[in-house]
Amino acid sequence: MGENKNLPTLIPDERIVSRIFLIRGRKVMFDNDLAELYEVKTRELNQAVRRNLERFPNDFMFQLTTGEFIILKSQFVTSSWGGIRKKPLVFTEQGVAMLSSVLRSRRAIQVNIQIIRTFTKLRQLMASHEELRRKIEDLERKSDQRFKTIFELIKNLLDEKIKPKTKIGFRAS
Repeated sequence: MGENKNLPTLIPDERIVSRIFLIRGRKVMFDNDLAELYEVKTRELNQAVRRNLERFPNDFMFQLTTGEFIILKSQFVTSSWGGIRKKPLVFTEQGVAMLSSVLRSRRAIQVNIQIIRTFTKLRQLMASHEELRRKIEDLERKSDQRFKTIFELIKNLLDEKIKPKTKIGFRAS
C-alpha cells in the first residue's frame, strides 16, 4: 500500500480539477478528457468500456442526453472538443475507479490513483466549506442580535433631545 503514495505525480491536480464537471448533480469527467489523461484515443477508451458494460452501471457512467449535448456544444463555441459529433460518455468517481480495470496500462492505474485522490480532496474541501459556511451563519445570527441591540441603543441616544447647556461664564448685568 505504501507504494501508491510514492507514485510520481503525472498530472497536476489543477489539470484534473479543471476537467471535473457537475452534471445531473454529480461530479463527472468526460470520456475525451479521461482519454487524454490516460494517453489513449477516446474511441479506444469507449471501446474498452462498451466491452465491459456490466462494470459501468448508470451511477458509474452515463451518456449525455441530446439536450445536455446541445447545451454543452453551445458553451464550447470554439472547437476545443475537436468537432465531437457523438454524445459523450461521462464517468463519476466510481466509474473512473472502474476504468483502471478495463484499461490495464500502468499509466491508467497511476492516473486513476491521482484522479481518485483529487475527487477525495474536492469532497474534503467542499465539506470544510460547508462547515465554514455554517459557522459564519451562526456567527451572523449571534452578531446580528448584538449589533441590533447596539444600534437600538445608539438610535435611542440620538433620538433623545439634547438639553441645551447653560452657558458658563459671567453675566453682564
